Amino acid sequence: MKEAHVSPDTSVQIVDSAVPQPGPEEVLIKVVCAGCNPKDWKYPHFSGVTINSGDDIAGFVERVGEEVYEFRPGDRVAAFHQMRVGGGAFAEFAIAPASTTFHIPEKISFEEASTVPLAALTAAVALYHNLKLPLPWEPAKEKIPLLIYGGSSAIGSFAIKLARRSNIHPIIAVAGKSKDYVESLLDPSQGDAVIDYRDGIDAVVFGIQQALKAADAGSAFHAFDAISEKNTFHALSKALDPIGHITLVLLESNYTSIPESIRTSLTFVGIVHTGPPPLDPKQGVRYVAEGNGRDFGFVFSRLIGRAMQEGWLSGHPQEVVPGGLSGLSTALNNLKAGKANAVKYVIKPVDT
Repeated sequence: MKEAHVSPDTSVQIVDSAVPQPGPEEVLIKVVCAGCNPKDWKYPHFSGVTINSGDDIAGFVERVGEEVYEFRPGDRVAAFHQMRVGGGAFAEFAIAPASTTFHIPEKISFEEASTVPLAALTAAVALYHNLKLPLPWEPAKEKIPLLIYGGSSAIGSFAIKLARRSNIHPIIAVAGKSKDYVESLLDPSQGDAVIDYRDGIDAVVFGIQQALKAADAGSAFHAFDAISEKNTFHALSKALDPIGHITLVLLESNYTSIPESIRTSLTFVGIVHTGPPPLDPKQGVRYVAEGNGRDFGFVFSRLIGRAMQEGWLSGHPQEVVPGGLSGLSTALNNLKAGKANAVKYVIKPVDT
């Protein structure tokens, strides 16, 4: 089969590889679409490794492991591949744990489905595993302000959608060029609002404070930084209550500038496969959420599939990059250059 390997310099080599074989609790998927994420270039860049870094899969089940009971060959599925191991999404065939695989409703395209797994599970880990907010099946009964930096990103957008299902309001989202898209996700009648980060940190902090005041919501104790670079967390730490909690997404960033009184945690979606990552205390992350991440991934993957069928969760806006695997370098370099605004790039390994 053809497979794409991403290098530390973001160049892409297309190689011939053997079709991977599923383990006892894994599925082999014939990939129709693979979603692209910023981590797909960041991991090779920061780690210095060359790897098939794709983790968002949509396609048909080709084969299942001997302990898999929910899926069979021919099923339309989307899946979150285990990060940093072989069998990634940028190939004609990919491997995924059955626990983070879900059926795609017939009304949902492969293109849309490929935008969902990693981003939606990351958002779920942030809101429910780390911030301990009310679950979608046990929605909040009182106001719980939530700050989200990066509302137009796929992860931020899914956080908004999940938070609304949990009746968490007001949601104060920070965005830029794509603020109109973010506004379409919010409910102004509940005090939700979007703040433009391009006005500067002080304006963002003031805007958040004014939005909280307008919603008569009191202080915000929960924040999700879906960007976690270029000082995004500085604005959140200034707007948050002094004993609030910020959860962040980049392992490579340094968060020591966040005041000691604020609880900081890392949202690492890999917990659904491998558990929490090793953290350097000097990095400024002071809290690690415990719990069985594998069970968490299983439960929320099933919820995501049903939510897409019911219509309260949809995929992120997407753009198919032409050229199949040969177009992957273009997609990753566009992500690296910050050209993706409220859109997720999708690759079709077998481009017809």
